[in-house]
Amino acid sequence: MTSSQDKIRIKNEQNHDFVEEDWNGIGGGDQQPPAEENGPQDTYSAIRSADTEQGEPEKIRQWRIEFEAKIAEKDEAEAKAINEWRESAKHELETWAKNHEEQMAKNKTGNRETQEAFIRERDESLPGGEWERVARLCDFNPKTGKQTKDVSRMRSILFRLKTEPLVR
Repeated sequence: MTSSQDKIRIKNEQNHDFVEEDWNGIGGGDQQPPAEENGPQDTYSAIRSADTEQGEPEKIRQWRIEFEAKIAEKDEAEAKAINEWRESAKHELETWAKNHEEQMAKNKTGNRETQEAFIRERDESLPGGEWERVARLCDFNPKTGKQTKDVSRMRSILFRLKTEPLVR
């Protein structure tokens, strides 16, 4: 046996891998060891898992279990809170929709009544009431502004015609 074969055998014995490998094939030491059929693909994965199992102290293992329990508890609390928020949002949305429909119905009724009153007033043709209808359309509050024209004389004329209509 050569010294390289002895080194491999010693390494295998240290890893508790008592596998006898034949390296005396054609080509001598250039030949690669045969791949394991049933073993892990990563040659170090078994060592890593053994290290974590054997090398992890009891305190750390206990902490890890407690940590996972806390995380699971927090996840459960979060899921519960999310469900409560969804239920609350659903209830609020239903309430809003109900109030919105009621408000829309009230607005429709009010608008309909206002429109009917406006049409009645518009279509009324009482003799002598023309100036009163014109006066309802005018704003008789004086406006003071530098950019507006003075229309106080026109307002006074319309107000006088409303109170004392023209006689023909």
